[in-house]
Amino acid sequence: MPILERLAKTQAWKSLFRHPMPTDRRSRVQVMLSNFFLHVHPVSVRKQGIALSYTWCMGGATFFLFLVEVVTGVLLMFYYRPTLEHAYNDVLALRDVTTLGVLRELHRWAAHAMVIAVWLHMYRVFLTGSYKPPREFNWVIGVMLLVLTLLLSFTGYLLPWDQLAVWAITVGSNMASATPGLGVEGPGSGFLTLNGVKLITPTSDARYAMLGGASVGEAALNRFYVLHCVAIPLAASLLIMVHFWRVRKDGGISGPL
Repeated sequence: MPILERLAKTQAWKSLFRHPMPTDRRSRVQVMLSNFFLHVHPVSVRKQGIALSYTWCMGGATFFLFLVEVVTGVLLMFYYRPTLEHAYNDVLALRDVTTLGVLRELHRWAAHAMVIAVWLHMYRVFLTGSYKPPREFNWVIGVMLLVLTLLLSFTGYLLPWDQLAVWAITVGSNMASATPGLGVEGPGSGFLTLNGVKLITPTSDARYAMLGGASVGEAALNRFYVLHCVAIPLAASLLIMVHFWRVRKDGGISGPL
């Protein structure tokens, strides 16, 4: 008896997989619906709908690059310390001293590739009309994921704490002060008053909330670190699960007419 067949008959295997390998559509449905990782996928898809010439594989490539970012990012957290004293030197050590310092370059280039891949994925979805009913809600989820991807790149920009990072975040945060209704220099902020007192001030607007102070300093570094490593990845992971689930519920990957 082959090793795999013997393994499939063990109690440990049966406790993990409730159904044997599928042999027809009905058994395939049972396997898909009883597996945590497979249930978000449709049971069957049209062959034309998964053709590389149609999908460009940009959705799968984006998800793969996100996983690369998660794995390399967690490993980098073992070496990086988000303080003014150590941030820049830790990045230098990752490049020149640490044995696995190549992970930092892999993390950086995968981030660039992820931004390109998610744009191409959105472009493909637009060209093929895959945003139309009944997939319009999933299109909105995709737009939100695009915004989170750009925010991941933006928040990661400050972490090396070099001159390029500090001044880039300075320019970006100054743009936040012009946010309509939320920035002290933005349109409509002057109309937000309470008993004659302005609610939006230089110490209570979007820029101050982003930096945690009046200028780029350790508070900003700490906030960007938490956003980059915890808050935004968790939000992106949740939306990715919803995105995959809706692909299945909306009839699978849209195919050419």
